[in-house]
Amino acid sequence: MIIQLRRYPIWVVLTMSMFFQIHPVSASEVDIELNPTIAQPVFKDFSKQMGLAISYLPMSPAEPLGLLGFDIGVEVSVLDIDQGLWNTTMKDSAPGTVSFPRVHLQKGLPFGIDIGVVYTKVPSSNIKVIGGEVKWAIVSGNAAVPAIALRGSYTTLTGVDDLDLETIGADISISKGFAFITPYAGYGHVWINSEEKSPTLNLKKEEINTAKPFVGVKISLALINFVFEADFGDLPMYTGRFNVGF
Repeated sequence: MIIQLRRYPIWVVLTMSMFFQIHPVSASEVDIELNPTIAQPVFKDFSKQMGLAISYLPMSPAEPLGLLGFDIGVEVSVLDIDQGLWNTTMKDSAPGTVSFPRVHLQKGLPFGIDIGVVYTKVPSSNIKVIGGEVKWAIVSGNAAVPAIALRGSYTTLTGVDDLDLETIGADISISKGFAFITPYAGYGHVWINSEEKSPTLNLKKEEINTAKPFVGVKISLALINFVFEADFGDLPMYTGRFNVGF
């Protein structure tokens, strides 16, 4: 393994080591159990942050993978949460920063269409998330023209008895490759449906929509790829991904 890694720049080796060794300590301290005294406005604000936290992340340029293309990998998101809000909402205290690990798979189909699935299981926590996407490159892009894509996505929170939470997302993105580096940017919207299921609460269902712009870059090194993305809006998120694909 050491001999093979010497073929790659040192920053690649270090990044790979980070992904294999990272342990989401802050996320493992988070169990979603609602405080029986929270008010409706607090529940709404928490639902918005939690909805954005589990919403689908593109983690890919706009250009399609192609009929034989696929990407499969692991990623970790760091979320800059409102600690005071989370502490008010939940029975147990929350850390200032929460990290979510994910397994992410994307597959190319004909006509510039890609599909993807994502799964999250936060260690030592009741947080689980599953989701999927369909992306259509309306402009596939080439050496002179950037790629442009539309995406629809869905995610749902599972494992949490006190909360039913799901998101529907839509975004448009643009990307242009330069050698082995492909920067991309996009603008999305997330619709969040949140309903408490606690036996001690009687809160109204919240239906929230919010914008989520994002920027990112994909670095392709043969079959090994790295993706780094920043998602902005009411909950900043920063994600790194290590994956294998072509």
